[in-house]
Amino acid sequence: MSVGDRLALVGYRAGWSMVRRIPERAAYAMFDRAADAMWRRDGTSVQRMRDNYALVRPELSTAQLEDLVRAGVRSYLRYFCDAFRLPVIPIDALPERIRLTGDKEPPEIVARGEPIVLFLGHMGNWDLCGAWSTAYFAKVTTVAERLKPEELFNEFVEFRESLGMRILPLTGRANPFPELRAAIEAGGFVPLLADRDLTRRGVSVTMCGHPARVAVGPARLALETGAALHTLAITYEPVPGKPWQRVVAHFGPRVQVPQEGSAAERTRVMTQQCVDYLGEIITAHTQDWHMMQKVFEPMTDTPRVDQ
Repeated sequence: MSVGDRLALVGYRAGWSMVRRIPERAAYAMFDRAADAMWRRDGTSVQRMRDNYALVRPELSTAQLEDLVRAGVRSYLRYFCDAFRLPVIPIDALPERIRLTGDKEPPEIVARGEPIVLFLGHMGNWDLCGAWSTAYFAKVTTVAERLKPEELFNEFVEFRESLGMRILPLTGRANPFPELRAAIEAGGFVPLLADRDLTRRGVSVTMCGHPARVAVGPARLALETGAALHTLAITYEPVPGKPWQRVVAHFGPRVQVPQEGSAAERTRVMTQQCVDYLGEIITAHTQDWHMMQKVFEPMTDTPRVDQ
């Protein structure tokens, strides 16, 4: 393990241990200060966030964009403070920390015991939503990007599984797609982070008016199994008198399955529907889109469809 990896592991372990032991208000204030320091340091991740935000919100002045980036870094670190404190939040306190909005069909699908696939963006706090879902909605089966060092990835998996979620690694073992398909065929609930292509098997779509390459898994699962497919975008909203912020889960409309075209073409059209709704929420709540990696592509005449 490299020195950098070891320091990252020590830092995360310290966070998990310390943040849950200090007063809640002090914890969130500490993470806000850390976020401001990260923003001022302006490392590669912050620069990438700025580039992404500038494409999403071209109408902003330089000063307005900087305010948005600062808010974005605060939202990003709020996610970690939330996550570190999740083990000490009582199960019966989770409902006050989440609000569902948007399309009404997903809760009805789950209530009927039918399978559903969700196309998620890197927004808000998906771990808190997963913990709430396991207790009050449906048990989560999902895929996690493999982190470095390996010990850190294992601890994240153990943490999420301790909340009741079933976690499949994206790489480093058998392709998770067959297990996801089996979960769907058993009536499962499968939310997948998909606003960035990690496998080089994704599709090119238009997001927020720009070419972007995203994951194809949610649409492919829905197309092959017949499960309902919806977009889920997660944002934050302040709660008067509370140091934490409530997560708002925005359900998009059910994705319509094209009746014509190849499987690849139909999958791309379905993915574009997911991205259209996600893009609306990203534009309205840009600071809660924690995208510190490359997602947009250079402009081309036509979108590429992978076979």
